Amino acid sequence: MLLTITTTHSPATDLGYLFQKHPDKVQSFELSFGTAHVFYPEADVHRCTAALLLDIDPIALVRGRRGTEGGLLTEYVNDRPYVASSFLSVAISKVYSSALAGRSNEQPELAKTKIPLEAKISVLPCQGGESLLKRLFEPLGYQVMAQSHLLDEQFPDWGNSPYFSVTLQAICRLQDLLTHIYVLVPVLDNEKHYWVAEQEINKLLHHGRGWLAHHPEKELITKRYLKHQRSLAHQALAKLIDEEEPNFENTSTRQDDEEAIIEEKMSLNEQRLSAVIAVLKHSEAKRILDLGCGDGKLLEALLQETFFKDIVGVDVSVHALEMAFKRLHLDKLELQTARVKLIHSSLTYRDKRLYGFDAAAVIEVIEHFDLAKLSAFERILFAFTRPKVIIITTPNIEYNVKFENLHGMKLRHKDHRFEWTRNEFQTWANDIAKTFNYSVQFLSIGEEDAIVGAPTQMGVFTQL
Repeated sequence: MLLTITTTHSPATDLGYLFQKHPDKVQSFELSFGTAHVFYPEADVHRCTAALLLDIDPIALVRGRRGTEGGLLTEYVNDRPYVASSFLSVAISKVYSSALAGRSNEQPELAKTKIPLEAKISVLPCQGGESLLKRLFEPLGYQVMAQSHLLDEQFPDWGNSPYFSVTLQAICRLQDLLTHIYVLVPVLDNEKHYWVAEQEINKLLHHGRGWLAHHPEKELITKRYLKHQRSLAHQALAKLIDEEEPNFENTSTRQDDEEAIIEEKMSLNEQRLSAVIAVLKHSEAKRILDLGCGDGKLLEALLQETFFKDIVGVDVSVHALEMAFKRLHLDKLELQTARVKLIHSSLTYRDKRLYGFDAAAVIEVIEHFDLAKLSAFERILFAFTRPKVIIITTPNIEYNVKFENLHGMKLRHKDHRFEWTRNEFQTWANDIAKTFNYSVQFLSIGEEDAIVGAPTQMGVFTQL
């Protein structure tokens, strides 16, 4: 099992300071599963390569396990000594611990500097093929080159094996390169050689800080890293949400400060809720999702209508859900508990708990997403969650000139990433409807002005 890391940074031999391993020496480190050797195949001012060779003893590994006495031959004959796996990650954490932490006693500034780096992994199992390799590393800024290998060279008709020789190139910090390899190699192998427990969540979050929450494959990475243990993966994803989501705590925070003060004279929030409930009743939806439920105002109104049988509030903020729990008195009223459920979840990754509902309400939420996150939310809502009816409300920016309390502000709330004109909202909604096979109808909420329209605009999407 061989990992080499090369730099052409000048002087290239500074790589030795970053690893805290001298280029003129061969060093060996005993690990519980074998021996790690560090050496430099090349080292001059123009180009320097550090190699980590991991020598694993598979016989000793099996002998140390319970229940393997006289076990199957596959316990002794396998690919573990030859391919990059979680063993390599452990070796990196033990042998390159300072570099993995971003420390260098001799060159502290260089450790913080992005330099040209090339990592080569001699054999890497990839359960998912070359496309998965690129999906994992390219979003992190790497140029990925992968050479596949035949299952058996004597029988080419058998096709390719799941093994690749991989080269990663980037201008980045050495700490970042090691961190990405440390996390993603076990993900690609889809296996770990040790028992995965709750402490692995902290390990993943520690090494994933600053990049994992925004990675487009974070859900897959989390599940594979934690060996598909659902409870652990869900805990990890929930903790990642706070780093990933837009900075709004809950509906109360969003609407009970600037936005509510601006809109209070016309009781616009009450008009919104009434309009949403009227549309839900007209659609005959009985199982309702409130996405971005905040402190539960819409949930409270829905519970007052016996027509709705199954009501689920979803929010990224634990604090918001705690406020909703108190507002709905779920600790006291059994009847409420039977009809309503609160779920802590992100709106930008798939959650199977949200599938199969009649309708979803997204009330004054989309304007809090930047456009990249809005695109992810669109796909999750319309392609995967896919309720029969979707109600979306958002401010009409044209109406803002009517609000005296805006005091010259362009948007109604400091956390709004955008507010749309009526034409912009309708263009977006029509494109979404066409893309995901919905029809859409537009309604106005609040007193309508002949020139600037109504303060709130609503789109009602119906699945075709």
